[in-house]
Amino acid sequence: MTKVSVTVNGAARSGEVEPRTLLVEFLRVGLGLTGTHVGCDTSQCGACTVHLNGKPVKSCTMLALQADGQQVTTIEGVAKGDVLHPMQAAFKECHGLQCGFCTPGMVMSALGIVERHKADQLSEAVVRHELEGNLCRCTGYQGIVNAVLMGAKALGVKVV
Repeated sequence: MTKVSVTVNGAARSGEVEPRTLLVEFLRVGLGLTGTHVGCDTSQCGACTVHLNGKPVKSCTMLALQADGQQVTTIEGVAKGDVLHPMQAAFKECHGLQCGFCTPGMVMSALGIVERHKADQLSEAVVRHELEGNLCRCTGYQGIVNAVLMGAKALGVKVV
């Protein structure tokens, strides 16, 4: 067993892991942060997306030890108490979720899209292209795309 220490959602956290423990397992089992979902174990679905040092990563493809000393943000760290983040509010408003299983990963990916495009503009085509690494098995994606665009607009990104 090896000790891993990370800052998760602004708080220092640590635990003992086997060297082969995936980051998603460490977050869910080791730290009890079950908002990050395990969907496919092959990095195809994006349900496990978290931010590592501000960048979206699929936590099912990363070892917990690789995150040692890093900053991790999970879906639990996005809202401010009971106040939804503008992107979460947009997903709710636009019905960008159905069963909710993919939603945490979609929101985390959407926040990464907004961060990458905050200096220019965002279009439906760009959102659709950048969400290709996230799968939803319940919706037709239009609500998700609308939510990303609405959330981006609320965060000050120009939407065309």
